[in-house]
This record gives sequence, structure tokens and C-alpha cells, in this order.
Amino acid sequence: MKNEKNSKKFNGYPMLLLILLLIAGGILGIIQDYIFTGIISLVIAFFLLPGFTIINPNESIVMVLFGNYKGTLKDNGFWWVNPFMSKKKISLRARNFNSEPIKVNDKIGNPIMIGAVVVWRVKNTFKAAFEVDDYEHFVRIQTEAAIRKLAGIYPYDNLEAEDAKLTLRDGGEEVNKQLETEVSERLKIAGIEILEGRINYLAYATEIASAMLKRQQAVAIIAARTKIVEGAVSMVEMALQELSEKNIVELDPERKAQMVSNLMVVLTSDKDVAPVVNTGSVY
Repeated sequence: MKNEKNSKKFNGYPMLLLILLLIAGGILGIIQDYIFTGIISLVIAFFLLPGFTIINPNESIVMVLFGNYKGTLKDNGFWWVNPFMSKKKISLRARNFNSEPIKVNDKIGNPIMIGAVVVWRVKNTFKAAFEVDDYEHFVRIQTEAAIRKLAGIYPYDNLEAEDAKLTLRDGGEEVNKQLETEVSERLKIAGIEILEGRINYLAYATEIASAMLKRQQAVAIIAARTKIVEGAVSMVEMALQELSEKNIVELDPERKAQMVSNLMVVLTSDKDVAPVVNTGSVY
């Protein structure tokens, strides 16, 4: 397999001066009846003209002579090269590929929608030009393939996979690093360098989104209720302890049970409790 190499080039300004002199000499020769000499000068001048090329910052030109790779021009400036060479421009600038969300199955089989953004640039112009048919299309296809593989490695979250140490939703930088590595391996053949890769869209597929939302809400409600009950038990315990230590009132086990029941209802209820006030004897 060939690698990228620098192409031979010449400064364009001296060549431009030479061509202008050939054109002027050819015209002058025709005027002075040196027709053959003048025509030869003009033919040579117009033959040399296609050799001029301009390289802008972060651009390159792949040079091919009769099917043979002759190198790549990367130096900025005005240059002259062999006019028989065919030229293919390849940008070296960093580019974004923002993939459309695609439907895939996560590690435990749930259908999810996932999309990613990848920042890439051409590093090896020979591979980009000759190892693949269309390197930009190759980036799109292989990035989507890497996203599908990544989704199959991790579960969406740990609601169902409770033993999962890493999930797509909570993995953060580690999952993004895995995506970068996977895309880089796939695009190495095309001479593409991956600068950054990250998930920018993640959701359950439409057919299960509603059910999963209810499940998440249920988990949140259970967690909140657990905290409420823990707090209510502590408050009831503190209330009974204060009443006992200060001898405010003596309660038999039945009255304590009734008091505990009432306090738990008041403290854990979703709605405001309407108490019944007893204006008679406590007993």
C-alpha cells in the first residue's frame, strides 16, 4: 500500500514571467515574418499554462500522471507543476458530520433512537483519494455503523439492567470515547482522522417511549415515597420520645398505636388532612 508523499513543484511567478515572454516573443515573431518561430513560441506558452495551480490554507491537491500517483501539494502559494498531471483537490479542514437519529436496539433489546456528531478531517490524502470511492460518503456510512455497534454494547439505562456499570444515558465521556475509537478504526482505511465524537441525541423509540416514561415516573415516585416514610418514622419516634421525657401525657399501647397511625397518615398523605377536633375528654 502506498503512502502520501510530496509532489514536485516550481515557483509559479518565474514560470508566469517565462510564459509571458514566450507569448510576447511569439507575437513579435509573427509580426516580423518569423511565423514558424512565433507559432512555436505561442504553442509552448499555451502548453505550459495549465500547469499553474494555487494552494489555499488547509487545502491540498493530489497529483496523478497517466495513472501514477506523483504526490500531494500541501504548501500554500502559487505553484507550477507538470501540465500533463491531473489534479484532485482535497480539503484538509476539520468538518462536522451530524448523523440523523437512527433506530437501533440497545444491549438488552430495547428499541432506541440515537444520533451522534463527529468532527473529522483528512489526514492521508492518498488513502482518501484512492483507497475508497467517495471518502465523504464513506464517513457517513461508517459512522452510522459505529453508532449501531455502540448501541448494542451498552443498555439505554439501568432501569432494566440494574447491574450495568455503564449505560448510554449516564456513560458520558467514556461512551463518547468508545464512539471515537470505533469510528477511528473504521475510517483508518480512508486516511480520516477523528478529532471528536459524541452522542447528541438519545431517546426511546416511539413505540415504547410512553411505557418507559411511566416506568421512570414510577421509580421516581417510589424513591420520593421512601424518603417521606423515612422522615415520617423519625418524626413519630421523636414525638413519642418528647412526650415521654416531658411527661406531658401518658399513653397506653393502644393510644400510642392510634397516635402513630394518625401521625403517619398526616405526614405521608398526598393531600392536606382534615383533623377531627375532640373537645371532650381525651378518653
